[in-house]
Amino acid sequence: MAAKIDHIVFDIGKVLIHYDPNIPYERIIPDPEERKWFFLNVCTHEWNLEQDRGRAWAEAEDLLIKQHPERAEQIRAFRKHWHEMVPHAYDGSVAIMESLIDQGRDVTMLTNFASDTFRHAQELFPFLKKPRGVTVSGDIFLIKPDVAIYEKHARDFGLTPAATLFIDDSLANVEGARAAGWQAVHFVDAETLKKDLDALGVAY
Repeated sequence: MAAKIDHIVFDIGKVLIHYDPNIPYERIIPDPEERKWFFLNVCTHEWNLEQDRGRAWAEAEDLLIKQHPERAEQIRAFRKHWHEMVPHAYDGSVAIMESLIDQGRDVTMLTNFASDTFRHAQELFPFLKKPRGVTVSGDIFLIKPDVAIYEKHARDFGLTPAATLFIDDSLANVEGARAAGWQAVHFVDAETLKKDLDALGVAY
């Protein structure tokens, strides 16, 4: 039987807030095929992940502009219009998190996020300041699903791994948490999360 849960750790993007880089780029690159090419070959997921790992935006932009000088304005638009990529919160899961905090549950966050855009997100979504604390990948140069980031979060916040529940939309990140000895659930939507919490005996 799983250990009693004493600590609950939330991911942020696509769990508490929506994230979609297509939103500003539908305006910046209106042609869908060209936009698809741009994200597959220029501002790729892997390129953006390095900012989550701590690379500075200026360095990231310079790297791509050297490779694609004709795309300089479109490349710089990624950081410039980042706030448009996070248009709204997921009210259902935010309500669950806030309810857990209000009950006195120990709630923290663990996120793959660039350091500066995370602080921007906290201003846009003040509920991101409510948990006891957060580990931001861009601050510590580690990213999920590296087991080391879960181990660091547990050490920094005094969590007992077996008594910790992690909630993330990425299956790879869920598996990373389990490899670190945590309990973990795959986030699909707020209703599914409620069922998962019920099954684990966590009242919300």
